[in-house]
Amino acid sequence: MYLEQLQCPRCEETYAADELRNLCDCGSPLLVRYDLGRLRDEVPRSDVERGRDDMWRFSAFLPVPEGEIVSLGEGMTPLYSLDGYAGQIDMDNILIKDEGYNPTGTFKARGAACGISMAAHLGAETVAMPTAGNAGGAWSAYAARAGLGCVIAMPEDAPEITMKECSLYDARTYLVRGLISDAGRIIGEACGKYGWFDVSTLKEPYRIEGKKTMGLELAMQLGWRVPDVIVYPAGGGVGLIGIWKALDELERVGWIGSERPRMVAVQSEGCAPLVRAFESGRTDSDFWEEATTIAGGIRVPKALGDFLVLEAIYASDGRAVAVSDEEIVEALHAVARADGSFICPEAAAAVAGVRQMREDGDLALDDEVMVINTGSGLKYADLVEADIPVLDVDDEIIISPEEG
Repeated sequence: MYLEQLQCPRCEETYAADELRNLCDCGSPLLVRYDLGRLRDEVPRSDVERGRDDMWRFSAFLPVPEGEIVSLGEGMTPLYSLDGYAGQIDMDNILIKDEGYNPTGTFKARGAACGISMAAHLGAETVAMPTAGNAGGAWSAYAARAGLGCVIAMPEDAPEITMKECSLYDARTYLVRGLISDAGRIIGEACGKYGWFDVSTLKEPYRIEGKKTMGLELAMQLGWRVPDVIVYPAGGGVGLIGIWKALDELERVGWIGSERPRMVAVQSEGCAPLVRAFESGRTDSDFWEEATTIAGGIRVPKALGDFLVLEAIYASDGRAVAVSDEEIVEALHAVARADGSFICPEAAAAVAGVRQMREDGDLALDDEVMVINTGSGLKYADLVEADIPVLDVDDEIIISPEEG
């Protein structure tokens, strides 16, 4: 184990990592720190390359003690190219890291696996969280596997399938007439009253450690290098923060060089607090009133870790981009038809952001761009309208000349 301590990225206060803890006393999220010098000396890169076929091959970079991992086989998701879509927007190389292959169908499984493992290890009995949907499904599943109680609150317009997931895993589930921020207030008050461990986004330090394995994996899958650009659909932004943290740790152990991808956060025009902050040159964001978008995972009016997302964007000469819901739907259909990939609406926002950046001249023809698909589009089938003709048993299929 190389876990050393928890550290505040704002005031740099440190805390022991052997007890349940939420935020720094200053109110900032806490980050996990490791003895990377000892890791560099003791863990050959070849050991990781030959490791188990899930995210736990990177266990040296993770806080969970050996033998206490709660897992459903998460991680090591595929990389593949979007050649068809890339050709449509005059680009050579768009890659997608497809997190829809994870348990529960989303990248939320990574954070849940690490967060639940540590919550169980440190003695939590019940975890509680607000969610836009997918995180609730994932944390409910892993809590069930670990034998922990789980309480979930989500907006009443969250995807129905995620409500059913939480119920199926026996989580105590509530629907809120409001936004995820309203659900978060209700959960925070209940945690104070009942002693539940609050695992809201970045209110505990271990979700980000699971999410950072995306960065560890993509570097390994590319032969220990990084792409030119990483495009991430940002709600809470934990995945973007985690990838940035992963690349820093890989450099510090000597497994990659100092090159960094440009980090791009994409949001919806109906909820774009990070974009507004970026365009104003700010280091944090304001609460976005009356947030609305069909991509529920990025409908976060204000992220607790907004300053960490913006820090990564500025440090990498990246961008924050807003796209319309119409562009999101268009991109979802375009990728499906051109490349046979049913991505989630949040990833479709990222794809639409790539198109916008290419049209704006912010991406070159030969830039290697990686899009993070945060979940399977199959969980959002209600967004797809299909006009499918019905045949009687004696009917013939007749194609008009215009149809080919």
